[in-house]
Amino acid sequence: MNDWQKKSPLDWETYVNKLVKVAAIEKHEYEGWVLTVDPVSASIVLAAFPESEKVAISVVMGHAVQEVEILKEGDSAMKQRLSRIFAPKESKAYSPEELEKRKNDLKTWLETNHIPVTEQGESGRTLCVAGVLTIDPPYGPEQCSSSNEIILSRVQGLVEGYLEKQQ
Repeated sequence: MNDWQKKSPLDWETYVNKLVKVAAIEKHEYEGWVLTVDPVSASIVLAAFPESEKVAISVVMGHAVQEVEILKEGDSAMKQRLSRIFAPKESKAYSPEELEKRKNDLKTWLETNHIPVTEQGESGRTLCVAGVLTIDPPYGPEQCSSSNEIILSRVQGLVEGYLEKQQ
């Protein structure tokens, strides 16, 4: 086991969002921004931004890492860029106020259509429909979950129709 593999997850976390140079076995060198370090294998996931491509992802296996040198700290713009790499294209960040409005509007619409709905959880962020289906933020069809597939399908269809009407 090498020195890199002996580090703790808290040690590895200090490398996240930093530009590093990784020296690996057989004189291989890798350079990139650290997205994450796998806590089980100690493998490093690097992102590089070559001119010709949008992003290049590489993984250096933990057992091959010999040395990791920090070259540069990431600024807030780089941290944002790194955090968006694996975000879904249609993903949109909502403010707490927007989420609250979306929740209340959907809840009101469901109640208007005689569908029993309550709020669940410590902060009341989850909507519970008829005690058998939950809708989590940001309150779209993808956030519906239920063990009853028929109810799930029908409520997802209703939510989808409601959201299309809103736009």
